Amino acid sequence: MPSASPHRHWASFGTLIAVTASVIAASALAIGVAVWQLRSDAIASANEDSANLATVLADQINRVVQPIDAALVDLARHRLTAEQVRDMLGTARVHDDLRERLAGLPQATAIVIADATGELVNWSLDWPVRPLNFRGRPFHQDFLGTTDDALRVSGPLHSRISSTHVVLFSRRIAAPDGTLGGVVAMGVPIDYFRNVYDSIAPLAARSFALLRSDGTVLARFPTELEPSGTPIHDLSWFAAAARGGGFYTTRDPQTGETRLVAVRPVPGHPLFVNVAITESAALATWEHRALWIGLGTLLGFLCCAALLSGLVRKSRRLEQTSSQLDAALNNMSHGLCMFDRDGRLILHNARYRQMYGLAADAVRPGTSLRELLRLRTEAGTVCADPESYLAELTGAISRDTATHVMTRLGDGRVIAVLNDPTGDGGWISVHEDITERTQAEQRIAHMARHDALTDLANRLLFRERMDEAIARLGRTGKSFAVLIFDIDLFKSVNDSLGHSGGDALLEAVAERLRRTASPDDTLGRIGGDEFAVIQHCHDDPRGETGARAERLLDELRAPYEIEGKRIVIGISIGVAIAPDDGTEPSQILRNADLALYRAKGDGRGCYRFFEPAMDADAQLQREFEFELREALVRKEFEIHFQPIVDIATCRPCAVEALVRWRHPDHGLIPPDKFIPVAEEIGLIIPLGEWILDTACRIAAAWPADVRLAVNLSAVQFRSGNLVEVVRDALARSGLPAARLELEITESVLLQKDHGGLAVLHDLAALGVHIVLDDFGTGYSSLSYLQLFPFSKIKIDKSFVADLPTRSDCAAIVCTVVNLAKALDMGTTAEGVETVEQLELLRAAGCREAQGWLFGRPGVAGALVLDQPLAAPRAPASAPAVGRRGAESDAGGRLPTRRVVGPSH
Repeated sequence: MPSASPHRHWASFGTLIAVTASVIAASALAIGVAVWQLRSDAIASANEDSANLATVLADQINRVVQPIDAALVDLARHRLTAEQVRDMLGTARVHDDLRERLAGLPQATAIVIADATGELVNWSLDWPVRPLNFRGRPFHQDFLGTTDDALRVSGPLHSRISSTHVVLFSRRIAAPDGTLGGVVAMGVPIDYFRNVYDSIAPLAARSFALLRSDGTVLARFPTELEPSGTPIHDLSWFAAAARGGGFYTTRDPQTGETRLVAVRPVPGHPLFVNVAITESAALATWEHRALWIGLGTLLGFLCCAALLSGLVRKSRRLEQTSSQLDAALNNMSHGLCMFDRDGRLILHNARYRQMYGLAADAVRPGTSLRELLRLRTEAGTVCADPESYLAELTGAISRDTATHVMTRLGDGRVIAVLNDPTGDGGWISVHEDITERTQAEQRIAHMARHDALTDLANRLLFRERMDEAIARLGRTGKSFAVLIFDIDLFKSVNDSLGHSGGDALLEAVAERLRRTASPDDTLGRIGGDEFAVIQHCHDDPRGETGARAERLLDELRAPYEIEGKRIVIGISIGVAIAPDDGTEPSQILRNADLALYRAKGDGRGCYRFFEPAMDADAQLQREFEFELREALVRKEFEIHFQPIVDIATCRPCAVEALVRWRHPDHGLIPPDKFIPVAEEIGLIIPLGEWILDTACRIAAAWPADVRLAVNLSAVQFRSGNLVEVVRDALARSGLPAARLELEITESVLLQKDHGGLAVLHDLAALGVHIVLDDFGTGYSSLSYLQLFPFSKIKIDKSFVADLPTRSDCAAIVCTVVNLAKALDMGTTAEGVETVEQLELLRAAGCREAQGWLFGRPGVAGALVLDQPLAAPRAPASAPAVGRRGAESDAGGRLPTRRVVGPSH
């Protein structure tokens, strides 16, 4: 018997070891299955990645081939006999067309047209064509004896034209009787497909191959694999290709490695893309993980052994648990109490007493909850009626239901209490001080519905208040108005003051807006500089709202002091009144926005009520924007040219390119009608590229001493690729950079955050001239002359128009001319319409002039560039003009005498 107890102990321990061993064995088996499944998943993932990559690459190949095929289809669309092919397609005009087409296809090396005998008819290289015959070439033989007009793709071959290995894409020119009339072909260097491979080079161990539908390899990278031109004999590849794409496994004949290959077709073309990865590369991550899993399993087994030994020591630590529990209870951040089924205290912690200001000797085990509530009442830390609280708690505990109570104490603290039944009729009560969290939640709730800068209602809260106003309208029939206003030309103010100054101005506007508000109004900031007001109306909604709008205009137009600067702003207001102008928030806001746009269109600084006609105007505006987008596609834009003359000789020294829109219904539309809209909708980027490219090509044929001037929009500077666009236009046209003048306005320099100055320096580095247009009509022109060394300044026509009649205009022109001379900059006067203006400009020392006196804008063919366009010098018998010229040379000023010149 004495040994019975040890025997039972060791028997139990042996059972525990057996159970543990069984668990370990089962775990090892499960881990092995999981590791094998991970291997399968790794292969599947590698296949999926290769398939996705192959799909992307097939799409890229399609983007390379599609424009080539489209060009081939276009060239082969006419049904021509062999004689017609030679007669109609063997002309210099067709040669020029081929060169233009090739310029738009950077992936192609040449375009070739051959007749039915293989004789070269035309190509995109030199002219006249060389005597070549392609009868033996695959791209010609493929069409012999067939009526199939499908795209043909040759295998890799050495081009006699470019002396490189290329893949030829060709189409058949059918004769009227269906026989072969000729062949048009285009070559793409195999090295061009390296760009496709380079885009996936970071993907380790993957290779890329482009194949023809018969399995011929057209291009393969890396090149150290099987060379291009070799056919694939693996039937698995043909099976995958027949299915429209798939996977197959093959063994590399050189290395013996297993490779996982994904096959994807190139949409619409007889081409396929292979993306392959070696099995060892696909399983590299799996092997790494399997190693770690094995190490982890071993570690787990060691842990199990340690656990068994730990069970022996567990009983020794039980004695420490009680003291540690006491320490934990008394150091926890929550107050805790435990009650028995009779509602008497079993235990509590010190935090509970601290939260409610109770003395340690007053709170003892056995104290009833009623007595605790009495003590808390005396301490002033109870807010609810104790009897009601006891009744509610007793009922919940009897139903074995937890209760959550949140109370606010007299000192402002918020306490959350959880009473959780223990199952034997007693309960545990946990008390948490959530004052800071509650305050934080309130702050977050406020921030979610208020603007962070002005503390006005944001768009979310404003919409909620609109919903409330609409509900009130339905209940009482009382209408309300929504006023939306923004700061006129706020972007210019923001650019001048900086973002901090702009924010300060918005805060000041919000403060004044509050001064105009009644208690029932809702004030909101719903955009960058856009504010809104919900005003509840009474007997005369339109009159009350109009008076409110007038007060807003007067209040917000008063000067502001922002960062030591005196600022004066204006606002435009749009008004919509419910229910006349809508009963839905979105409709009311939209109509108020339309009224705001009308106020801006009527000159700003005013208010307008919504009218149904405004909606029709908005639709017309959208139609205009749509027609403007289509105009570029339909090639409705054209470029007119206006000469700029050297005042000394009156001979053209430059020509300015001006875009016009020839609308099919409205005729010729000037740029001031559509350029602002094009800038707003982003069309100015492609339109500006077209203008620059077309103008450079035309100007390349002008005399070498005649420059080309092209206007740039501030939007083009924000596109990020303006320097590349200018460089490419010069390269394509052959126009020297020194003959190109790019004209900008001061708005470009206002966009300092977009790096406009950096772009200007990059453009100047190309060798082009930068001209500051409309000088003197902006914000701070003199500071811009310090920011960038312009080649020339253009004097605005508003100063030139009144030059003979206003002394202040004469003074301004003289000042600008002398300033330009001091800064080594040229000057061009715009809007010259009379000889008198020309003579005064000559007397002032201005170098160049532009205006109707020398010619109106017209087509390039109407330009006269080899002779004077006006009298080069005033008659010698005009002493008054001579005196003015002498005065200008001596003192740099024009006379102040009023002279009436001829009208235009």
